[in-house]
Amino acid sequence: MKAFVFRAGILLVALLLVGACGKPVPPPEPPRPVLTRILGASAGSAAATYSGEVRSRYETQLGFRIPGKISARQVDAGALVRAGDVLARLDPADTALSAAAANAQLELAEADARRYRELREKNFVSQAALDAKETSYKASKAQADLARNQSSYTALRADQAGVVELVAAEVGQVVAAGQTVMRVARTDTLEVAVAIPETQVPEVRSLKNAEVSLWADEQARYKGVLRELSPVADALTRTYAARVSILKPDARILLGMTASVKFVYDKADAEAQLSVPLTAIFQQDGKPALWIVGADQTLSLRPVAVASYGEVSAVLAGGAQAGERIVIAGVHKLTAGEKIRAVDQKPESAAATTVTPTPVR
Repeated sequence: MKAFVFRAGILLVALLLVGACGKPVPPPEPPRPVLTRILGASAGSAAATYSGEVRSRYETQLGFRIPGKISARQVDAGALVRAGDVLARLDPADTALSAAAANAQLELAEADARRYRELREKNFVSQAALDAKETSYKASKAQADLARNQSSYTALRADQAGVVELVAAEVGQVVAAGQTVMRVARTDTLEVAVAIPETQVPEVRSLKNAEVSLWADEQARYKGVLRELSPVADALTRTYAARVSILKPDARILLGMTASVKFVYDKADAEAQLSVPLTAIFQQDGKPALWIVGADQTLSLRPVAVASYGEVSAVLAGGAQAGERIVIAGVHKLTAGEKIRAVDQKPESAAATTVTPTPVR
């Protein structure tokens, strides 16, 4: 009986082994998808976007050259003016009296000089006395010319064509010499004033071209160029003031509008700048490296040199070349020699970061 049970057990084990051998071998796991992109800033790709205000390159603070009481204001804020137009006037009573007194002194000095010339011809007075009268006449003439000029200073005129941005004084107000009464801005030199964070200054300085868009009209887009970047940070905001000139502006752009400036790479910048997202950098023994995707979808880890770090990206100084495919997400879960399925980054996921700094004052 025991022998029978032993044989039955052996037979059962054999049957189980035969059944197990008949099962199919499970297929290998497919390569996992990994987010990648082609390395290299292509022409037209964008850096960060900054918000700013439409300003004029030439904004002139206008004021009277003499003190006085404003008697008339000819224009209001927003008025279009031409060079030479009268914007405001001072009460001319005081300057008229000064001019009259100066003319009287000039007539007296001229008569004295004429009389002393005649006396000198007859040798009745010395040459020194005549020279004193001649000097007095010249001084009186200069004083009369000054009084005449001051009479013309009672009219505040526009020195260039533009639009009146600001009216800082009203009729009846007494103003000092040089005090701002109006501000006139040219309308043919429009640009956008933006503030650049200190971490983005090297990247912005290296770029030349920009794209300007208006918040009031999303369809309005213009080409721009970086004209000025302040070398000193603002003491309060710790940002650097920059001016981007708008090329070929049209009537849709008005002074004071809110605009967005997106700096873009041209062909030369694309060859010089290789930037990668910070999520693509893998730290190997404390040094930066990138996962390079080969032609057969195999991964290899390559050390690289980083020139500068930004808020969302880093600029490479060496170790990689444009056109190579790199991994930009999940770099800490990969191993060298692993095969993957490369998934290209979508344009919307690669959109530029919008920076909204404190407006430039």
